[in-house]
Amino acid sequence: MVEEERIYTIPLRKAFLKAPRWKRSNKAIKEVRKFLARHMKTSEEKVYLDASINEKIWERGSQKPPSKIRVRTIKSEDGEVETELVSD
Repeated sequence: MVEEERIYTIPLRKAFLKAPRWKRSNKAIKEVRKFLARHMKTSEEKVYLDASINEKIWERGSQKPPSKIRVRTIKSEDGEVETELVSD
């Protein structure tokens, strides 16, 4: 079973620019999923986010998500992508 592992720094600027202030963290989660689907060449439905990513984005509430996050992704043969937060 061949697995592909990568570390990405995901910019979340679009969450600030393209969403109302009270929906920024919701938009940031969607941007993470969209970014990983594009870079790992799979569909958004096959991207699984770890709870640590959700906690990091929602850490300061819905109005102030972080501007970027670092994640580790592992893609399996069937195209499923598992993602976890990289501890710095």
